[in-house]
Amino acid sequence: MTEGRVHVGGADPYDVVIGTGVLGELPAMVGDRARSVAVVHARGLPEIARPVCGALERAGYAVHALPVPDGEAAKEIGVLAGLWSSFARLGMTRTDAVVGVGGGATTDLAGFAAASWLRGVRAVLVPTTLLGMVDAAVGGKTGINIPEGKNLVGAFHPPAGVLCDLATLMTMPHEDYISGLAEIVKAGFIADPAILGLVEDDPKGAASPDGPHTRELVERAVRVKAEVVSADLRESGLREILNYGHTLAHAIEKAEEYRFRHGHAVAIGMVYAAELARLAGRLPAGDVRRHRDVLASVGLPVSYAADWPGLRETMTIDKKSRGRTLRFVVLDGIGRPGRLEGPDEELLAAAYREIAP
Repeated sequence: MTEGRVHVGGADPYDVVIGTGVLGELPAMVGDRARSVAVVHARGLPEIARPVCGALERAGYAVHALPVPDGEAAKEIGVLAGLWSSFARLGMTRTDAVVGVGGGATTDLAGFAAASWLRGVRAVLVPTTLLGMVDAAVGGKTGINIPEGKNLVGAFHPPAGVLCDLATLMTMPHEDYISGLAEIVKAGFIADPAILGLVEDDPKGAASPDGPHTRELVERAVRVKAEVVSADLRESGLREILNYGHTLAHAIEKAEEYRFRHGHAVAIGMVYAAELARLAGRLPAGDVRRHRDVLASVGLPVSYAADWPGLRETMTIDKKSRGRTLRFVVLDGIGRPGRLEGPDEELLAAAYREIAP
């Protein structure tokens, strides 16, 4: 399989390399100014971290493997503080680099550690999950969670490069792979309907890492995100469309104490946003059905039941809110994202009733 390359523009441009056997690109991304490289990796991925460390050692760097907890447990202030202390003990300077290896939680953490150490050092991300490849590792958002909400503390810190080795997807648990598909489908709904067509033509293939269109699906989703963040790094306007489905999704994740897979929550959130747009007279019913059909065809959930008042209150602290005014990304048609500001409370509740099982 040949590699693909997606360029992310902006003030700090970089490339996302997608393919198999792409670790040879790593030293060039780290650069020749670095002496030491801290490899922050998920503790459960030593077999993937080892070749990353080996590629860097062969290039002449002093490499320090720093394991962190798997999953969302990594995105805690105590773990971040532990990385800072490790960086200090290693004598890391502003010309050294951090490489993050793992899923989205690990790359979020590694990126924030790099952004905050000495006010910013070079970061290279090696996502090992589908969600990490198409979402977390691309775009420069970094952060950690606090008890009050997810990703409320963070920084914009574009990486020097992103390496997506599709071979690592074969090691993923099936449900985690399916979860990552939600962000790919999201890219289809907001900007690239060809993604939806690929899934609809072969949902079984889309749901498997060795499917015939895996690389194309990943590249298309990465390209959508790259085009958006190149134009709007700091989420001042356009970038908000990438949060389609995320307002309710983040509330669900908090209600479930972050034990709910992110992609599953986003899938539900997209159906909710579609119902909200339909009830507001902005999206045809057929497009709402398409949401449900595409997501369900690959095994993603399209309904949810929980305490609505609690979810509604949690949504108030969504990053798109202004004061206590909710702002939703909605669609005016497939590939036509827009915004819905301050919707009526009954409209919000009615849309939620539509996703009840």
